[in-house]
Amino acid sequence: MILVDSSVLIAYFRGDENDSVRRMEEILEAGLPFGISPLAFAEVLQGAADEEDFRLLVEYLGSQRFYDLKNGPASYRAAARMYFDLRRKGLAVSSTIDCLIAQTAIDHGLHLLHNDADYDRIAALFPLKIWS
Repeated sequence: MILVDSSVLIAYFRGDENDSVRRMEEILEAGLPFGISPLAFAEVLQGAADEEDFRLLVEYLGSQRFYDLKNGPASYRAAARMYFDLRRKGLAVSSTIDCLIAQTAIDHGLHLLHNDADYDRIAALFPLKIWS
């Protein structure tokens, strides 16, 4: 199963052409199961261009499978530890949300499809599986 990050969804909806968008198109064409994090859902929606765009995004993304952190406070603690450990090693990530999404993928044993170098830094130190 694949967890798709907002970095891919935003690029896909904008019509960008890059490796992550091509992988997203392959997932859709093959009918592979995928899901999103509620955090990615919020990130995509906040970038809507207008009311109609917002409505269409809510309708489409709202029909997808959602994965949230699995273990309550323990998952939040693990995501904070991830951020802390990365920062101590000089591999700071730009967003706590990236650590929360990465922890969601780890919690559920999902592969993450992304277009954000922060996840590659996370995967270098933590058991985050990247969809490639």
